Amino acid sequence: MNIKALIKSSVVLLLGIIASIAVSAEKSEYRSPEQVEGAISTSLEQARQLFDQGAVFVDVRNPRLYAKKHIPGAFHLDLKYNFDEEKLAAVAKKDQPVVIYCSGVKCSRSYRASEKAVSWGYTKVHYFRGGIVDWKKAGYPVVAEGLKGVGDK
Repeated sequence: MNIKALIKSSVVLLLGIIASIAVSAEKSEYRSPEQVEGAISTSLEQARQLFDQGAVFVDVRNPRLYAKKHIPGAFHLDLKYNFDEEKLAAVAKKDQPVVIYCSGVKCSRSYRASEKAVSWGYTKVHYFRGGIVDWKKAGYPVVAEGLKGVGDK
């Protein structure tokens, strides 16, 4: 390999490294939107009140995270594989308060799930942007147990 080819390969490699660092930095800066059109943006305090009132909570994270820790009584409907209109209807009526959460402001799952629920005609969708991260930080109860969802195995 001559020197020109070595320099060219090194420059390409360096550019690739710089690009991947930029993408990583961009991902760590991600913040989910503060509002979902048609949904109720729900604070930690409001989520706790809804919890105390017996509202339906839906965790849209992956099964591993749900099993590790989730809000007591929350149903698991993984956004990627298990969240659809039929499964949501099995746990909540369209006019019933339903609190949708994921892993906090750096996670987009609750945002996307809330959008879908609103599009399916749910009228009391509570978009809990702070999710399990804020819930745990406040010292509110969490449980680690098997899956409680529609169609989970």
